[in-house]
Amino acid sequence: QVQLVESGGGLVQAGGSLRLSCAASGRTFGYSYTMGWFRQAPGKGREFVAAINWIGNTFYYDTVKGRFTISRDNAKNTVYLQMNSLKPEDTAVYYCAARGSAAVSRAGREYDYWGQGTQVTVSS
Repeated sequence: QVQLVESGGGLVQAGGSLRLSCAASGRTFGYSYTMGWFRQAPGKGREFVAAINWIGNTFYYDTVKGRFTISRDNAKNTVYLQMNSLKPEDTAVYYCAARGSAAVSRAGREYDYWGQGTQVTVSS
């Protein structure tokens, strides 16, 4: 089992920034894990945001490219999502997820573990 705990959400004005963190614990967080961020806005389905594998290969949803940056600190078993130039449409609950594979994926069904989520609200 892997436990994931997100933090860093909050309320920010449009154009502002937030940095989300996801700390992993439990089973050895080995080299093969890919980490992803997803989000779900009220009344909408879960949406892929970004993913990163052990060696740093990244993949982003088109609408966040150039604004969001995913990174990870393997020594700390932590993944980050730096969000800049936030827009009201970025408002959602953001979830961290872990996949027991080195292959980056944007499909939520391919992730094995999920955090409880952290709320991000962007006001206009």
